[in-house]
Amino acid sequence: MRLLIAFFLPWLTFFTIGRPISGILCLFLQITVLGWIPAAIWAVYALSQYSTDQKLKRAGLS
Repeated sequence: MRLLIAFFLPWLTFFTIGRPISGILCLFLQITVLGWIPAAIWAVYALSQYSTDQKLKRAGLS
């Protein structure tokens, strides 16, 4: 579900993973039509990093 949000509303992804300042910056980037694609790529990347961090926490490595 978060992956779909990352594609269609990239700024919202940052709020769901607890990074509100990045979410605001992403919203400003997304407001421009040309910035939508980089914002979506940034959101997907941040989401993958968040998933990796959560897996490491569950494994007790972080």
